[in-house]
Amino acid sequence: MTSSLVRGRPRRVAAQIRVRVAHAVVGAVVGGGWLALPVMTVGTGDPVPTAPDRPVASAAAPEHDGTSATDLLLPIAVVGAAGVLAGYGYVRRTRRARTRTTPGPVPAAPAALSVAESERQASAALVLADDCVRASAEELSFVAELFGEERAEPFRHAVRAARTELAAAFAIWGRYEQGVPGEASARRQALVGVVGRCAEAGRRLDSEAEALDRLRELEEGVREALGVAEGRFRNLTARTAAAQLTASALHDRYGPSAAEPVIGSVEQAKDRLVFATSQLNEARRADDTHDGRRAARQLRAAEGAIAQAGVLVGGVERLAARLREAAGMVPAALTGAESEAAAARKGDVPISLTTGELHARLAHTDGVLSAVREELTTGPYDPLDALRRIARAAERLEVGRSGVIEAAALLVARSTVGEAEDYVSVHRGAVGAEARTRLAQAVRALDGDAVAGPPAPPGIPGTPGTPGISLREPPGHTTEADTLARQARELAERDVRLHGNPYAAAEPLPAGLPGAVLGGILLTEDPDAGPPASFGGPRTRNRRHLLP
Repeated sequence: MTSSLVRGRPRRVAAQIRVRVAHAVVGAVVGGGWLALPVMTVGTGDPVPTAPDRPVASAAAPEHDGTSATDLLLPIAVVGAAGVLAGYGYVRRTRRARTRTTPGPVPAAPAALSVAESERQASAALVLADDCVRASAEELSFVAELFGEERAEPFRHAVRAARTELAAAFAIWGRYEQGVPGEASARRQALVGVVGRCAEAGRRLDSEAEALDRLRELEEGVREALGVAEGRFRNLTARTAAAQLTASALHDRYGPSAAEPVIGSVEQAKDRLVFATSQLNEARRADDTHDGRRAARQLRAAEGAIAQAGVLVGGVERLAARLREAAGMVPAALTGAESEAAAARKGDVPISLTTGELHARLAHTDGVLSAVREELTTGPYDPLDALRRIARAAERLEVGRSGVIEAAALLVARSTVGEAEDYVSVHRGAVGAEARTRLAQAVRALDGDAVAGPPAPPGIPGTPGTPGISLREPPGHTTEADTLARQARELAERDVRLHGNPYAAAEPLPAGLPGAVLGGILLTEDPDAGPPASFGGPRTRNRRHLLP
């Protein structure tokens, strides 16, 4: 059965169209008769026209022709009325299409496209829509800071709506990758659904781009916007210096594995800030010479770099906070896991495992807990990784998680998902659809929704559109989120390695340009550093061109 996410126009629409056509024809005939009736009865007292006593000669009508102007009026009137009704119907349909807020029917995939080509099209649509949402959110943060949340709300609504469409597209694509649906025609329709949802996400953003430009009026002057960007830049400069010390301290206190998620983050933040410096200076010079278009373009490039520097520095700060929290939670998690193991040994809780399976899992749990306790005494150790191992060992006992074990698993999942989100955001110029799909699935799992899985075995309830797993009580959703986020990070890192440095053999380029392209701040690789990504969908996101 085709998922509701990709279902097209209801079947009853065909019947509705036939009814509308019939109404149009009847209306045309009645309207034509009504128009012809006054002419046919002019000049006579009879209710219907009577034949004249003899033919009336006319220079315009030869005597042998029996057709009169009255005879021609009726079909002309019918055709005219039908045209009016058709035009009215077209206007109504066009108006509804422009003003509706729900996605319209998605056109069928062209028969000429092969399955592989359709998959590439869907994959590219996902990447493009995700880039548009991320770039729009970056610019919107500066708009809200200058104009306030109330005036930014219409644009936040557009971003939220676009994210909803994009999440649906990723959900369809994720199931498609897993072989759901299985029928060839349904799989083709699923690809159409992915492209359609992505197009709707872009349309939501495109529809608000002009209004946001009217609010910002950057081409009329960038002084106020420059003040906001420069203020955030100065704040980040101080935070970057502190983050460098923090990253070094994390390595020394918790070991290399604990600091691994933010390796290189400080250096990348500095690179983005160097690029932002040149763009801010260019924007101010352009504003001084009243070159509004160039000033707006350079400012947007600077804002994108500043936003990503904030993500990179914030990642170091968040990791330090989570490691401190995890270190304080490890002793309690160990105690909670030992209590669950003791309950499993005594048989105090119902367990669906055989005796042999239970003994094997208890032995595994004992080994994990013993290793973590040894790490606590010898140090240094990674507290988040310790919590991950404790939570997973306890989960395998199937006795039901205690509060502290669930809290530990949630902390780990939030950290891993956040790290993957940050990495994709600042490397989106190279990250493909596979990594983004795993990240979207991780976010859904962390939010409490089900991760798309295989069809449900008999007797196990599923949910519409997400076979096999319940949306209400997803089993082990924090573990699933953690696993998917780690996969997303690995896939994204692979994409970045394969992307490489396109400027390795090039002439010297403006400082920070390769990083700006890698981060998706700039949409091209021109030496002139532009155009920058702006709020909007595929149609409007690259509007900051210098040339008309």
